[in-house]
Amino acid sequence: MKQIHDQEQEQFKKLFQSENVDRLEDRLKVLEVFLSTETHITADDLVTLLEKKGHRFDLEFVKSTLHLMSRYGFARVNQFDNGRVLYEHRHLGHHHDHMICTKCKKIIEFENPSLEDQQIQIAKAHGFHLLQHRMELYGICAECLKERQALLPLSIAKQGERLIIREVHGGGTARARILSMGLRIGDEIEVISNQGQGQMVIAVDVKRFIIGRGMAEKIICEPVRKG
Repeated sequence: MKQIHDQEQEQFKKLFQSENVDRLEDRLKVLEVFLSTETHITADDLVTLLEKKGHRFDLEFVKSTLHLMSRYGFARVNQFDNGRVLYEHRHLGHHHDHMICTKCKKIIEFENPSLEDQQIQIAKAHGFHLLQHRMELYGICAECLKERQALLPLSIAKQGERLIIREVHGGGTARARILSMGLRIGDEIEVISNQGQGQMVIAVDVKRFIIGRGMAEKIICEPVRKG
């Protein structure tokens, strides 16, 4: 990996010199610190890392350098479902995809050559010339899954999660309410949307339901384990 980073620093310097990019030595410092981390980082994160190395650059300068690094193929921009703009290394000739934990926001990189081949074959079967792609899988990581309750209120379930209704708190009135809506104990549901406040939308088979926050807190579910 060090050899790759050394090569990229040399290419970075040559390209930026040929394009007469200003503050070349400062931008090279930004690249060096960026390459020293193997995580997905924000521009603010990079400013902090630079300060720890004794380099004080303002946020706009770091952002402009990241923009140039992305433009020239040294960095890749990602914007996952939480909207934050994250940067990662872009090593030429290497491709990976991402798994994102919706609970702790951890990002796990993975490579699967057979999956890459299947995607090319699928595109070919549809007469589609594949230029680039990205795959993002959202779920709950192993560490968070260990901490996951066996039973949890529907109100804290994540978008896309599948659960089974196991019980309803709040007495006969609450149970009668969900029955009148068309929900039953034992139904397998899918969380369509949950913003953490206000109403949420769930589905049973092909039917959608709007659930108020108070009711969602009373519906106790068991996560459906896959695999």
